[in-house]
Amino acid sequence: MSTLAHTMMTAARSADSGLAGPGGLDRYSYAETPGVERVGAPTWESADPELGRVGRRAAGSRGRGLHGQLVQQLGQMIVSGDLGADRPLVPEEIGQRFEVSRTVVRESLRVLEAKGLVSARPNVGTRVRPVSDWNLLDPDIIEWRAFGPQRDDQRRELSELRWTIEPLAARLAAGHGREEVQQRLGDMVEIMGHAMGQGDSLTFARADAEFHSMLIQVAGNRMLEHLSGIVSAALQVSGGPATGCDRPNETSLGHHARIVEALAAGDGAAAEVAMRQLLTVHPEVERVVPSPREH
Repeated sequence: MSTLAHTMMTAARSADSGLAGPGGLDRYSYAETPGVERVGAPTWESADPELGRVGRRAAGSRGRGLHGQLVQQLGQMIVSGDLGADRPLVPEEIGQRFEVSRTVVRESLRVLEAKGLVSARPNVGTRVRPVSDWNLLDPDIIEWRAFGPQRDDQRRELSELRWTIEPLAARLAAGHGREEVQQRLGDMVEIMGHAMGQGDSLTFARADAEFHSMLIQVAGNRMLEHLSGIVSAALQVSGGPATGCDRPNETSLGHHARIVEALAAGDGAAAEVAMRQLLTVHPEVERVVPSPREH
């Protein structure tokens, strides 16, 4: 096994360790008045009880702190419909419910506003925006939708988007071949092979995501390059309509290797064909992704 493969497999096993417990927080210091209900406040109790206190949740795949965890929690609640536009998001209520500081709440709402999920207006407060305003290409929103009620639509849309992006990227990448890039892509295939042999699906998935992201980045098209994060997010939340990257197997590995071989030969057409074959390894994809047209 190469040094790179060993390092990546070791890192994958230890990456989900989570955060240490919370320290002292600048919490909201207002007393609850018995028998008085805050008008317009969200019914936080309807949320998943396992996601109650942000400070005690695991860090998640991105290793974020309290601020990132609150963004994750509120984002999931908005996308799932637990928080809707019918009621304002009251910062004081959020601070009390999740036991976090004013600063954490304020910065989290700003992030959600940048993603198009909420809007803050004078005399109106902070409210959830309609789905048409959301940045649906944001990797976080992709993740939240993929594990919420919209999961089937999200996975279908991602499969269709990948079918559009990646074969083109593979063709273009063949014209921008660099030896070091081809070596790196070959390393990813090697890592996937070792991981598959050891039943290490986590390492396989991470090497696979890096393979596809790198391929898009070397296509020589800056607009496509900006979409590499979408493909990575799609691979992380894959499921439902499956593609060849969803289930580690010899066929999938072989298609990845053929892509690398085509890039080394500068054969864009072969690289594109291999990518299309990879994205349609499993028959169920045909119900989601249209068959390629003959050119």
